[in-house]
Amino acid sequence: MGSKYTKRYTEEFLRDAIALVDSSGKTVTAVARELGISSESLRGWYRQAKADRGEGASGELTSAEREGLKRLRRENREQQQTIEILKKATAFFVKENDR
Repeated sequence: MGSKYTKRYTEEFLRDAIALVDSSGKTVTAVARELGISSESLRGWYRQAKADRGEGASGELTSAEREGLKRLRRENREQQQTIEILKKATAFFVKENDR
């Protein structure tokens, strides 16, 4: 079972860790072990950094694209809620007018 506490790292630490993987010639796992962090975390950061540089796998989203998609999904959810409220209000006023 995972911990409720998620350790946060600074942007500088992330950049340095990714640069270390690029420059050292070591595997992601070896660098992660040296830094005392999860190899899966470092692997994810490294994969995202490659995507942001345009070196990622085909179809992989950049950080900016991920943020944009997240924003659009939030807006869509809010608009769907607004539509539902308006439908209920319309039904209410139709009933009131029929009286």
